Amino acid sequence: MSKASQQIEAQAFAERLRAALKGVGIRPSPTLVANEFNLRYWGKSITSHTARTWLLGKSIPMQDKLRVLADWLHVSADELRYGTLVPAFKVQETGTELNMQDRDMLAHYLSLPVAERKTVCDVVAALAVAVAAKNR
Repeated sequence: MSKASQQIEAQAFAERLRAALKGVGIRPSPTLVANEFNLRYWGKSITSHTARTWLLGKSIPMQDKLRVLADWLHVSADELRYGTLVPAFKVQETGTELNMQDRDMLAHYLSLPVAERKTVCDVVAALAVAVAAKNR
């Protein structure tokens, strides 16, 4: 792979990493990323400088570290590393495009037995009613 291709790939990874962080409400700070990552990784700790290189698109983590990032951010490791693997899906009522976390949550939901899916639907419906009532 050429140096230019590696740089383009690393930049694209950095954009996906920042989007995944934003998706779970985490500021893309090298210190914060390094600290949170090190709490979850059983290997050698990373430095803030390493996290900074990931966030700036200067390097891409090795697969073991990528898996830890993906688990922490509730996204697929493949999607974090390579980008969207499925076509974008928009919610018709709002026109909102689902992000990585939304698609991951839907995948978990679809893996549930039917009875548990019904429970999830009931909880979401009750929450929507409560939020609507609160916003009146």
